[in-house]
Amino acid sequence: MEEITNVMEYEEIAKKKLPKMVYDYYASGAEDQWTLAENRNAFSRILFRPRILIDVSKIDMTTTVLGFKISMPIMIAPTAMQKMAHPEGEYATARAASAAGTIMTLSSWATSSVEEVASTGPGVRFFQLYVYKDRNVVSQLVRRAERAGFKAIALTVDTPRLGRREADIKNRFVLPPNLTLKNFEGLNIGTMDKANDSGLASYVAGQIDRTLSWKDVQWLQTITSLPILVKGVLTAEDARIAVQSGAAGIIVSNHGARQLDYVPATITALEEVVKGAQGRVPVFLDGGVRRGTDVFKALALGAAGIFIGRPVVFSLAAEGEAGIRKVLQMLRDEFELTMALSGCSSLSEITRNHIVTDWDAPRAALPAPRL
Repeated sequence: MEEITNVMEYEEIAKKKLPKMVYDYYASGAEDQWTLAENRNAFSRILFRPRILIDVSKIDMTTTVLGFKISMPIMIAPTAMQKMAHPEGEYATARAASAAGTIMTLSSWATSSVEEVASTGPGVRFFQLYVYKDRNVVSQLVRRAERAGFKAIALTVDTPRLGRREADIKNRFVLPPNLTLKNFEGLNIGTMDKANDSGLASYVAGQIDRTLSWKDVQWLQTITSLPILVKGVLTAEDARIAVQSGAAGIIVSNHGARQLDYVPATITALEEVVKGAQGRVPVFLDGGVRRGTDVFKALALGAAGIFIGRPVVFSLAAEGEAGIRKVLQMLRDEFELTMALSGCSSLSEITRNHIVTDWDAPRAALPAPRL
């Protein structure tokens, strides 16, 4: 096999390796999949304005997220059921993130439990939470995440119902029989069974709370001292309410284009959300990041960091832990190179003036400085 030189190449390998039902589950988006393509395409409508003759002999990519120092502003988003991709599943992801000095977010619907993931060794980890109708289940889960040393809760707020993912309907998607949603083992809250459509859609309809509202974000703060990131914000209005509701941070996300189709790409929505947050909490982005240039563009538009999802499961399917390590290393190397070629030696030097977008007003040339 020839050498892999970018993140996208893992998807083709994963497609060849995985059963169709599994690949389709990871790869697909909602309905027409317009937003799925747009999450990528929107990045190509942002161009660089590189600054030259700046000393870039030393480049510092380190940052802090909720007070935790990490090696780069590239983190791992929650993706469900990773043992469908590789037998080591979330264990491999946790080890790869830790080795890269960055944060992993574990999905509620993981095929490894919070305790199992904690047992892989040290590392800063966040826990993604779905709010179940049975609030005792939620309280228990949050307590277990706290006890297992998880440092924040990423509350998914864009899924009162599951988006319509037609590949999953056609494939009658269901979790393979040898796997379980480990965080719910023995909790008696229904298993994911074969259904006439997507087994996951039926499971969500039965278990996930459609009444979820802002008051539940406040309720969550009464049961945990962990900071809460609100994941799934796409508007300035909701950014403001998130801040008022006590969120410690915001993740601009359209759920990998798997929920409501024809929402904007996250990179398009980012600037509006950053303005809505008014600098009071950090704003992160997930969705469509495949290159170091994408990371730079997100930071130039105000993101404090980004999360990657599909590249993790595809590289996991292809090469296990080594694949995820390689993805993180490639993104890191590309991002470092983008910084150097743009004239930035630290994250604080990346500004809005380093990019131009197709929604910018035409820019009047600034007068040349007197030397």
